[in-house]
Amino acid sequence: MLKKIKSNLVMKLILGVILGIILGLFASKEVMQIILTIKNILGQIIFYSVPLVIIGFIAPSIANLKSNASKMLGTAVLIAYVSSVGAAFFSCIAGYSIIPHLNINSQASNLKELPKIIFNLEIPAVMPVMTALVLALFLGLSVAWTKSSTFENVLNEFQNMILGIVNKIIIPILPFFIAGTFSSLAYEGTITEHLPVFVKIIFIILIGHFIWLTVLYLLGGFISKQNPLEVIRHYLPAYLTAVGTMSSAATLPVSLKCANKSKILNKKIVDFVIPLGATIHLCGSVLTETFFVMTVSQLLYGYIPPVSIMITFIVLLGIFAIGAPGVPGGTVMASLGLITSILGFDQSGVGLVLTIFAIQDSFGTACNVTGDGAIALMLTGIFRNRKKEINEVRETINLS
Repeated sequence: MLKKIKSNLVMKLILGVILGIILGLFASKEVMQIILTIKNILGQIIFYSVPLVIIGFIAPSIANLKSNASKMLGTAVLIAYVSSVGAAFFSCIAGYSIIPHLNINSQASNLKELPKIIFNLEIPAVMPVMTALVLALFLGLSVAWTKSSTFENVLNEFQNMILGIVNKIIIPILPFFIAGTFSSLAYEGTITEHLPVFVKIIFIILIGHFIWLTVLYLLGGFISKQNPLEVIRHYLPAYLTAVGTMSSAATLPVSLKCANKSKILNKKIVDFVIPLGATIHLCGSVLTETFFVMTVSQLLYGYIPPVSIMITFIVLLGIFAIGAPGVPGGTVMASLGLITSILGFDQSGVGLVLTIFAIQDSFGTACNVTGDGAIALMLTGIFRNRKKEINEVRETINLS
């Protein structure tokens, strides 16, 4: 059991939440000062890494498209982006409609005031978040346009280095940071009042996943003029595997096997799109994060972000999702900069989003994986139709 907890991030996070709540409920003012100081230091380390994560994963993802960016690749990337952004807008509309009716009170009547931290250690980031995003876009595009193999290798090596930092530093300290976050919430009294809300939104998100998958497969059926049930009926093993692994990459062998069972999908397209989708198509994760940040904003700050801010957040979140690192909670990790710079979340807000996202991340991953089958169905229809059009043109030319 102890070995399982050590190897499972979600178990660590849940344990961090439980221990954090217990500490917050019973800790004295002096103990809370120590906890808040440690939490502040860990938060500084996490936020310092945000621009590095942005450059390390966005730039290589764009650069790797290079000359191999065929029509099929370009179409697949576009569909994946539109699917993620569409899922986010669907979630956003649901958020504006549902969250005001969840009876979330941002101010509890009996909240205790948090003590001041013992000392404040500031670790400024190497650059602002938006500067990092623009730099990542420019680096990736310039390498793709110039076909610079040297810089492409450099970016790939830098990505591996940043992934090492994420896996060896950021991920291990997350449970402690989250424990500190929930200690402060429990100490104030916020967590005991809003725990039912967290349960409600997780169920709402699960319903949203299935609705969005229905939309994707209906679109796939419309574009391909095939019955989408012939694809999705094979996907239950992949869905369950993703729930268990929380990783699209780890689920890839099962996803390929499920997609190849379908009689209507082009096998070459399946072999191309399913591995690609495991990297760039994160509709379930994006849908989840959008609803969560709106809920957390209402809970902690007393308001849902304005429409204009949410539109900016969603459009950029779709880009971040394509370059998100392949680790549990990779989408939210890659987009921490957006959460802090665009939505204005502080450490408590970030900690809360990270925790709730990570606890249900397996279901978001399952939605991502299952949605890849719909993209394969769309591309099968698009490129089959294009082939038919080309043949018809050739026949017309021959007849004339």
